[in-house]
Amino acid sequence: MDHLDASALPASEHYEARLQLVEAMDRLGFYSYHVAEHHGTPLGLAPSPNVYLAAVAQRTERLRFGPMVYVAALYHPMRLAEEICMLDQMSRGRLQVGIGRGAVWPEQEIYGLDPATVPERYAEAREILLQALTAEEVDFSGRHYRINRFPVVLRPYQKPRPPLWYGLGNPESAPWAAANDVNVVSLLPAALARRALDRYREEWARLCKPTAALPFLGLARHVVVADTDAAARSIAARAYPRWHDSLTHLWRQRGLALPLKLPREWEALESGGMSVAGTSSRVAEYLAAQAAAGGANFFLCQMVFGDMAYEDALRSLTLFARDVAPALAAVSPPGSPS
Repeated sequence: MDHLDASALPASEHYEARLQLVEAMDRLGFYSYHVAEHHGTPLGLAPSPNVYLAAVAQRTERLRFGPMVYVAALYHPMRLAEEICMLDQMSRGRLQVGIGRGAVWPEQEIYGLDPATVPERYAEAREILLQALTAEEVDFSGRHYRINRFPVVLRPYQKPRPPLWYGLGNPESAPWAAANDVNVVSLLPAALARRALDRYREEWARLCKPTAALPFLGLARHVVVADTDAAARSIAARAYPRWHDSLTHLWRQRGLALPLKLPREWEALESGGMSVAGTSSRVAEYLAAQAAAGGANFFLCQMVFGDMAYEDALRSLTLFARDVAPALAAVSPPGSPS
């Protein structure tokens, strides 16, 4: 997971450093790379995920990638569908499509949208988008979008469409996700995330899908791996406050309370169970415990953030791929996604 949040580098160098790390993820065998969409804030320097991901597509060969998530209400859904098809074709079927309302309502407000209308806009946009990825023509009439016989010329490389991803916090959203085979990720502590992930499994079983491969049910966590616990904690403690300042920037600027209460200091974040910094063995032990507590079969690890040095990030990714991933695979329950 990558917010592509501002670092100490100029923007041009920032993008190049990230793309070099993405190339390393590709070589190291990471499954997927997910990029946040944010606007008007240093939290996200990929306000157009598709522009950035087009570069990712050309710099990698195996790595899957996508937004986490497209803020659907900020797009015309047919334009978004066409761009999704372009990226999926350019990458020969490696695009992962995350869609959602967008959790930061002030970002939608600065685009002139009434936040109260966003849930309805999102629902309409999602319906149109899913139609456009599988149909030859789209007709739709809603309160916010009207589409009259739009011909779908460009189709996705993956059939019937690229995999879908969704941020799942509320258990009441699990039925739609399970019905549509959507991969989900929770930002919540493990005990709270478990309620939503268990609800997903219940819906999956109710829909009589036990013979199909269960989608990814994930947890998102900040993770730093180094050769010693002390080195990892030093890296994390230095870089994390800058990420947190970017996270809270727009809220502070507008005098608003941040809905998601995350501490500014790494030590407090880690003691609350929401992150880990340490050696490969310590990180593997933490993630295995989180998977068991949260009922997860996937981790979306934020491993590059703030002003973390390129060399530190690369070492963390390398140790994770070499040591942590094999250790987790060895304790995964039968039938888990690979």
